[in-house]
Amino acid sequence: MAKYDVDAEKLKQLESYIDSIEQKEGALIGVLYKAQEIFGYLPKDVQLFIARKLNIPAAKVYGVATFYSYFTMEPRGKHVINVCMGTACFVKGADKVLEEIKKQLNITEGNMSPDGMFTVDSLRCVGACGLAPVVMVDGKVYGRVKVEDVKSILDEYREGGSTQ
Repeated sequence: MAKYDVDAEKLKQLESYIDSIEQKEGALIGVLYKAQEIFGYLPKDVQLFIARKLNIPAAKVYGVATFYSYFTMEPRGKHVINVCMGTACFVKGADKVLEEIKKQLNITEGNMSPDGMFTVDSLRCVGACGLAPVVMVDGKVYGRVKVEDVKSILDEYREGGSTQ
C-alpha cells in the first residue's frame, strides 16, 4: 500500500469497506460518503486512495467531491452548526443569531473552532419556516432561536450533551 498522510486505522476501515463492495463501478458516491463518515472530511490523500482502489482517475473523485455540497475537503468540528438564512429566518433575525454564534466561538462562517468542537455554516432554507429562525446542530433542530439562546445551545454541546 502506498504511503498516505492520514490515520492508518481509518484508512484500513475505508479499505475494508471498499473491498466489501462487489460492484465497484458506480460506487464512488457511496465510498465518498463512507470516507467522510470515517474521516470527517475528504483530505487529498483519501481521495487519491479512493481513486486507486476504485481504479478511476483522481480528477473524477475530486470532481464528484467538489460538485456535491455535502462533501467537504476541510476538517469539520465535532459538532456542525447550521443557521437557516432563508427569507422567513432572516426576517426573524437569523443573521443576528449567526453573528452571535460566530462571536461566542470566535470563528468565521465555514470554519472550525480552535478547540475542534464546532463548525458553523449557513443554509439557504431548511423548510421549517414556522419555527423561524432555525438553528440545526448535528441535525437537531432548534426553533424560534433568539440571540440570548445561543450560549445555552452551545453549552449543551460543550458539556457533551445532545449527540442525537
